[in-house]
Amino acid sequence: MTEPAMTRFPVPDETDLPADVRERIDRETEDAGFTPNVFSAMSYRPSQFRAFFAYYDALVEDGALEREEVEMIIVAVSGVNDCLYCVVAHGALTRIYADAPLLAEQLATNHRTADVSEAHAAMLDFAVELTESPEKVTEEDIETLESHGFSREAVWDIGAVTAFFNLSNRMAHLADMRPNEEFYTLGRE
Repeated sequence: MTEPAMTRFPVPDETDLPADVRERIDRETEDAGFTPNVFSAMSYRPSQFRAFFAYYDALVEDGALEREEVEMIIVAVSGVNDCLYCVVAHGALTRIYADAPLLAEQLATNHRTADVSEAHAAMLDFAVELTESPEKVTEEDIETLESHGFSREAVWDIGAVTAFFNLSNRMAHLADMRPNEEFYTLGRE
C-alpha cells in the first residue's frame, strides 16, 4: 500500500484544486511517471504551492549552478536537517544528474567524506555552515568559494538553494511528508 503524501494535514483531492495547480501536478506526473508527494502535499495551500514552485523553478532553471550542484546542496542540507523526504527525493535526482549512484548517501550522512571535488567540498561546507550557524558566515567564506571558481552570483545561488531547502525541510517535517517509493530506486545501477 502506498503511503499518503503527508500525514498531518489532509491531502486535497486533485479535482478540487485550481486549474493551474492541477496542470502543474499533471506536468510533473507526466515527466516523472508518478506524482511526487511534495506536489500533492503543497497543494494543501494553493497560493503557497504557486510561490513555492515558482521559487524552486527559478533556483534550478535560472541560476549559476549546475543542476548536479543544486541537488548536492539539497541533499547535504537535508541530511543535516534529518529530512527524509528531501534526502530520498533529491538523493534520486543527485544520482541522476551527477551520474553517481553512491553520492547521495555520502552527502546525506557526512558531506565531508563524500567523493567530491575540492570546489564542491567548499560549496557543501558553506551550505552546511549557513544551515547550522548562519550568523558565522563571513566575507572570508564567500572569498573561499570564489577561490574555488564560484562567482558572486553562484555564491548567492548556493545560499538561495540552502535557504530554500531549509524552509522546505521544515515544511516536510511539519507535514510529515513521505517520500514516494519510486524515489528510492531512481538513478541506481
